[in-house]
Amino acid sequence: MQINIFDCVSPLDFRYYGQDEKLKELLGPYVTERARVASELKVEVAVVQVLAARGICPPQVAEEVARAAAEVQPEEVAAEEARIHHNIRALVNVLRSKVSAAARPFIHLSLTSFDVIDTAIAWRFKQCAHAVIIPQLLELEKILVDLALREKDTIQMGRTHGQHAVPITFGFALAGYVSRLGGRIEAIRAAADNLRGKLSGAVGAYNASSLFFPDPEQFEAEVLARLGLKPSITSTQIVEPEPLCDFVHTLISTFSVLADLADDMRHLQRTEIAEVGERFESQQVGSSTMPHKRNPWNFENVKSMWKAFMPRMVTVYADQLSEHQRDLTNSASGRFLPEIVVALVSAVRRMQRIMGKLVTDEERMSRNFDLTSGMVAAEPAYILLAAHGHPDAHEAVRKLTLQAQSTGRPLLELLRESEELRPYLDKFTDHQQELLRDPRKYTGIAARKTQTVCALWRERLGL
Repeated sequence: MQINIFDCVSPLDFRYYGQDEKLKELLGPYVTERARVASELKVEVAVVQVLAARGICPPQVAEEVARAAAEVQPEEVAAEEARIHHNIRALVNVLRSKVSAAARPFIHLSLTSFDVIDTAIAWRFKQCAHAVIIPQLLELEKILVDLALREKDTIQMGRTHGQHAVPITFGFALAGYVSRLGGRIEAIRAAADNLRGKLSGAVGAYNASSLFFPDPEQFEAEVLARLGLKPSITSTQIVEPEPLCDFVHTLISTFSVLADLADDMRHLQRTEIAEVGERFESQQVGSSTMPHKRNPWNFENVKSMWKAFMPRMVTVYADQLSEHQRDLTNSASGRFLPEIVVALVSAVRRMQRIMGKLVTDEERMSRNFDLTSGMVAAEPAYILLAAHGHPDAHEAVRKLTLQAQSTGRPLLELLRESEELRPYLDKFTDHQQELLRDPRKYTGIAARKTQTVCALWRERLGL
């Protein structure tokens, strides 16, 4: 298949489209080189439209420039850039070549290159966030909500430090990710809406635009409003870098939530745990040499992609620095930002597929639970003993757990045999006694909390 480099994520790398054909369709309008050129042309057109609205040029000029911009191809711009070695001037030259002599003076009037570049970047990422990133994350969130509610009563042993702790439900474990992902979706939306453009000229002081307008800031605001953007409060030759830095941070931190979820799910598929699994297709192969294998490779892919892209945040932080009114040390590194978007959306879509067909082995969860269920009484026993006046309840129960482990006898049996503890145990209510007898009932409000969390995020995100 022939690949046009201008339809790739960047002119250097298009691998992250992978085998997901839909990904290219979704992201192509925002992250490709073709999209970059188109968005920069949108800025140029918006400027001429406001010039016309303010009576600086005839309305016909704005219409002519808009028609011409629709005809510009990135190949033409690239060829002109190869000739003159300046990207935005190349864009301007190609656009000017397609309009009348009367219209040419108004193209790029009062602008510097990064008025166009930074504004176009903000436009692309904001549009991409609302059109692709957030909808894809909402789809994954809905899958997680449905799965959490399905499993809200499924008993699972809670784990801390990789060790059995006290009971929860599997739905409750998933509800934590529902909340974390929901918070990141809101953060992405807020950060996208705060992306800023600028039309303040070569050093940010509106030198050029003030030649024409007594209110150059208002002119800037009018142009940006046509693009759905707000101006940076202040700028140099470049827009304030923090809004873009904040936006990329929300993407990377969202990727971290996915990686954590992927880690949990793949560890729950370990042979000795085997509590969940990805439903395999009939023709799917798990290993090149071991036909019985069912490797959690999709979850591993998400973790691996996170490892590749999480460190790029350091470069984004480094790009906050620019000498005086601007230097060029972000000109190369900044061009790789679209790849972060593609990698994240690719991972989100992978998680949609695998979480949507996640299989829970309740029998295995139950067997794993029973491995240490006899020790679950240790926490409620210690707390209730302390509440009923025992002076050193934690130590008393700790010693009994050691005895239970060394003898194999049930902890509850040892508690009841203890002459020291019996007077306190007799004070326990029937409900408290029941929790000691049946560890499966010692799940706190896990099921109810799962419902509450899922209902909250359904409402907040409009799921």
